[in-house]
Amino acid sequence: MSTSSPPPSAVAVIGAGVTGLTAAYQLVRSGVPVRVFETAAQVGGPVQTEQTSDGWLIESGPNSLLLGDAAVTRLFDELGLSARLQVAAGSARKRFLVRKGEVLALPTSPLAFVSTPLFSGAAKRRLLREVIRGRGAPRSADVSVAALVAEHLGQEWVDTALQPFVSGIYAGDPSRLSAKHGFPQVWEAEQRSGSLIRGMLAGAKARRQRGEPRARMVSLPEGLHGIPRTLAEKLPTEALSLGTRVDALRRTADGRWTVRWNRKGETGDETFGTVLLALPAGALACLEIDEPDHRPLGSLQSIEYPPVASVFLGYRQEQVRHPLDGFGVLIPESERCRILGVLFSSTLFPGRAPAGCVGLTVMLGGALHPERGRLAAPDAVGTAREEVGRLLGVVGEPILVRHRAWPQAIPQYNLGYDAFLATMESFERNHPGLLVGGHVRDGIALSACLSAGLKLADRALALRRPSGPVG
Repeated sequence: MSTSSPPPSAVAVIGAGVTGLTAAYQLVRSGVPVRVFETAAQVGGPVQTEQTSDGWLIESGPNSLLLGDAAVTRLFDELGLSARLQVAAGSARKRFLVRKGEVLALPTSPLAFVSTPLFSGAAKRRLLREVIRGRGAPRSADVSVAALVAEHLGQEWVDTALQPFVSGIYAGDPSRLSAKHGFPQVWEAEQRSGSLIRGMLAGAKARRQRGEPRARMVSLPEGLHGIPRTLAEKLPTEALSLGTRVDALRRTADGRWTVRWNRKGETGDETFGTVLLALPAGALACLEIDEPDHRPLGSLQSIEYPPVASVFLGYRQEQVRHPLDGFGVLIPESERCRILGVLFSSTLFPGRAPAGCVGLTVMLGGALHPERGRLAAPDAVGTAREEVGRLLGVVGEPILVRHRAWPQAIPQYNLGYDAFLATMESFERNHPGLLVGGHVRDGIALSACLSAGLKLADRALALRRPSGPVG
């Protein structure tokens, strides 16, 4: 057993995903000694990128970052990342949807909306009526996002547009996802205006009046793993402990916290004034706190994380009939495809494929079909190839194939998520000096995880400030 004593002012960060690394960076920048513990051998969590010697760039986790948060933008400025950002191609604004087996572009103008075959005349009229009628009294109880949208726009909009959109973001089931917690902008739009459409337009107008820039879809030339890698490089060398599992936290007599860790059979104790927990739900649930077999966050084990598989397929451009002139394809469940959707990876950002080649990222699995996310690699790749062949006119063997399975991919903010949030709030009240943040609490998007790290650091710094009057 190895025992060491960091400075009394030191903060422990458990988890070296983007939330934990962002929090650690902010604390170091404020002069606070930090120790970051990470079970894996690399930083970044699911934000992982592979670059091959012959010009392919493959994202096995998130494929882009929607940058609109002013605090995250400032963070990128400080890290020296802003000058190197790649903004998604203009064609990425174009999205495709499968309807009756055909890949059709979503309308981007009123005229295109009127003429699109994606929606029936009744569905189009229902949307126009929603702008006028909206809803009566503000809603108090949470509902599923499917129920909320159906009430405003009708079931066709749920089945044709909402469900594939939700699959693309959450790999989730809109009939179970909370409107309040899973889609707060939609929830707030209804609260603000009664109408989803009017509320979203009013929210956009308010952001413009505040001078907030429009969110941009971005990446880096080396891929998104450049973000956690840069954050890690800004930390002191001794601050980062990879391949180190934290098993327990013990409160000391003076109210500090001892972190018990295990690294390749070696165990150790280190004591800190504050501990930041930037972990997925399952890891939080397993943490032993205060005493043996006491796991106050154990109920978080019930948070659903459906499996998702990512298959990257590289082809010569002439092998693909579709021009790939957009972001990608969303697929309604009613189409009975065996994939969630396809991203046109080489269209989004430059440098994703060698000259004359294209790259497609195919997603499988999710809450509606978890068994597909668990397919063995050959089966997942075969399924992906068959579906892109049928939808996009792809022929022949791919030049490059990569498969990455995420057995627990994305936390589902399903109805009843209030109970999990309340558990985390109660946990912090009962364990002063322990703070929880990250995708289990603050939103699942990469930008939300970065923002969560900034908030965690601010909260840790606030604990260090005198609470009483000075003088």
